[in-house]
Amino acid sequence: MIEFQNVSKVYPNGTVGLKNINFTINKGEFIVIVGLSGAGKSTLLRSINRLHEITEGQIVINGRSITAATGVQLRNLRRDIGMIFQNFNLVKRSSVLRNVLSGRVGYHSTLRTLLGLFPKHDIHLALQALERVNIREKAYVRADQLSGGQQQRVSIARALAQEAKIILADEPVASLDPLTTRQVMDDLRRINQELGITTVVNLHFIDLAREYATRIIGLRAGQVVFDGPVSEATDEAFSEIYGRAIKRDELLGGQE
Repeated sequence: MIEFQNVSKVYPNGTVGLKNINFTINKGEFIVIVGLSGAGKSTLLRSINRLHEITEGQIVINGRSITAATGVQLRNLRRDIGMIFQNFNLVKRSSVLRNVLSGRVGYHSTLRTLLGLFPKHDIHLALQALERVNIREKAYVRADQLSGGQQQRVSIARALAQEAKIILADEPVASLDPLTTRQVMDDLRRINQELGITTVVNLHFIDLAREYATRIIGLRAGQVVFDGPVSEATDEAFSEIYGRAIKRDELLGGQE
């Protein structure tokens, strides 16, 4: 589904973001990426849809290199990848429905989307997506009227309306309280299981990674230092990933 082939990223100032990354993510997996701040988690995640350009190697999605893709091919590859951000990335003054419909822009001309001329099929898809995350009744409410957890559900619904085959979530619960965190993670897991959407999530909390992932990838200084099932993600393994013992603030249970 997603192949990293000798992927490296060096920033203009010489900082190494990623160093010789090689692994494959299979269809339908729920991957959680863990590591200290600055370990390369966001760089790795955002390189999948080319929000960050890599320096060496290539990333292949369903047999096609997104690294080499340009124009229409790149647009089509990105259309299959939904992105969920820590800060929700919504147009706060627009309605929830309009925000979800923005997931459909890759299917239409720029003029049509600027004018908000979405066909009935798209509106049906958007409402269906909102129902799946249990906020359909908020469709015509302004996005800035919602709680943080509800706003994150809108961004999940946007990825569903996009009909994404892959969902990337960059610290999607970092700004949420513990109860809302679990609700959002439950939504992501249910969507992964029911729809078979390959899901890759960056997480800060170790206990959440163990609870929700089918596989954990640990990064340290831009390199993969752990890649395995949850059963192998022991405290010792996390100490190796972090280069030190686990701290209380790295457990969601430590926040409750």
